[in-house]
Amino acid sequence: MLTNLASKTLASLVVATLVITCCSSTLYGQKVPDLLKARPNDKPKSTEPSQIAADNILALDVAMMGIYKGALTQFQQEILSETPIILAMFTSDGGQMVLYRPAHDPITAPSVPIAYQFAKSCGHSAMAVYQLTAPYLNRPTDKSWRSPMMALRAQVQAALDTLPALKIDDKNRKTLQLILEHNLTFMDNCLKKNIFTIEELESFAKQFKPLAEKAIAIAAGAQVSHWMSVLDEWKKDLGDDWGKTYAATNTMYVTRQNNILYSILAQYMGKDAIHRRLLLFETTDFFTTKEQMLSLLTRIMADRALGEVFFGNKYLMDYELLGSQARRDIVSESERRGLPVILPTMSPFNSTEWPWRTDPNSGSGPSTIEETD
Repeated sequence: MLTNLASKTLASLVVATLVITCCSSTLYGQKVPDLLKARPNDKPKSTEPSQIAADNILALDVAMMGIYKGALTQFQQEILSETPIILAMFTSDGGQMVLYRPAHDPITAPSVPIAYQFAKSCGHSAMAVYQLTAPYLNRPTDKSWRSPMMALRAQVQAALDTLPALKIDDKNRKTLQLILEHNLTFMDNCLKKNIFTIEELESFAKQFKPLAEKAIAIAAGAQVSHWMSVLDEWKKDLGDDWGKTYAATNTMYVTRQNNILYSILAQYMGKDAIHRRLLLFETTDFFTTKEQMLSLLTRIMADRALGEVFFGNKYLMDYELLGSQARRDIVSESERRGLPVILPTMSPFNSTEWPWRTDPNSGSGPSTIEETD
């Protein structure tokens, strides 16, 4: 039996339905404008034979995508039941590693020691000073930088005042102190003069460089030592299964070169694993999820099985399938247009080259922060 509330609700819905039905062409006794009339979402299907043929052909790709998605779900379950997998993801606190092991619950490794975040946070505060000033260098009469700088100054001062209580060794504490004091000196000068110049900003940045190198040493040391200790343990636990373990990490363009998590994993998996069982995924954001990483790894492994069946080479599917023919077409079209052909040399599908720039002859200038001016 319906309750009073349910009965009233049902009655209201019935009335509303009748109102909508009766008033489909009128609104408060007036004719509904054409723009407000309900319209079908889909356009009428074409009866032209050529369009029907095109729709039927294109529908095959849509169907394939649906079938492919379903197959990947099954394939992922099979992979996780047979293959150890390590996901190493970029995070703001120095990364996250998760071990998936058949017949075991996933293991999430402990976080990097917090000294990493202390060093990064202080180092980033100097970057914040730059971002507050750089946009106004060509607008000296615009003083809208003052309020956010005063707010940042208060935060930096608070960090400096409480620094003695921070749980960090004295040597590293001194580095953080010097960074914070350097920031305050520059901001106080800007606020006092009510202006700043490009020369002053450049001087601030150059004086920060040796401090940045020390902060980087703190963060990198904490991060590398931690993750190598984690992998020491996982490799021992996996035993013979380590040789069939897959690992993947993610990166944006700006963290691809000398990627830390990938480089650490390579020390344990060996050069022969590069691109084969050790993969670097490019993502559109610094952060991603375990689910997205697993989905992409599953797709790569599934496509390799397809490549083996169709082309006799599983690694071919790691490449743009149209790439070889497109390369020939680029050469032909460029020559026809009188353009110089700019293409790299070809490498085997199973290449184990590092997934970032490594040729010292391909450019000039510094390759480390210590070598910069």
